Amino acid sequence: MRIVLLGAPGAGKGTQAKKLIDKYTIPQISTGDILRKAVADATQLGKEAKGFMDRGELVPDSVVIGMVKERLSQDDCKKGFILDGFPRNTSQAETLDQVLTSMGMPLQVALSVDVDFDVLLKRLTGRRTCKSCGQMYNIYFSKPSKESSCDKCTGELYQRDDDKEETIKKRLDVYRAQTEPLIDYYGKKGILKRVEGIGDIDEIFKKICSILGS
Repeated sequence: MRIVLLGAPGAGKGTQAKKLIDKYTIPQISTGDILRKAVADATQLGKEAKGFMDRGELVPDSVVIGMVKERLSQDDCKKGFILDGFPRNTSQAETLDQVLTSMGMPLQVALSVDVDFDVLLKRLTGRRTCKSCGQMYNIYFSKPSKESSCDKCTGELYQRDDDKEETIKKRLDVYRAQTEPLIDYYGKKGILKRVEGIGDIDEIFKKICSILGS
């Protein structure tokens, strides 16, 4: 099964990806992980990427695609893979399709986990983390017994800077502008499948398995 996962920040893609990995015994391919490993291993593409990063520049698509191609050439991807976080726009998607076709591994499914904007905002801005033990809560969906106090260790709860409303809205706006057009792109290719990402995690996964035909 060769899958690309789509969905806004907070949609629950990561949770469902882990379940898909266990079910299909295929790897999750995250460009962030690939990039960090290539830089750490000082591969040729890793060195190129580091040069851009050291200059404070974005790593070009050509370098990222090269890393993805190298990763997908490894043995554990022969049965399939889950692409998460890439492509981020239609230009990347078109290039990726060309690469995968040349490798004889075209995408079979573009799975979109759909969640309303208002729900995403609550999921992300409502997060609170314990300063002492790291336990996480949500003031809308999974409140602590006492406000601002951890149930496990009574530590102080706080909101991370990247969970504040202004930051979250910017992230969601970027997603809408750059990544949502992928829904249309894969829809026109006839491989788009959609699932509502609201409700019980296991129930959502059952729907995904039904959509994937297993």
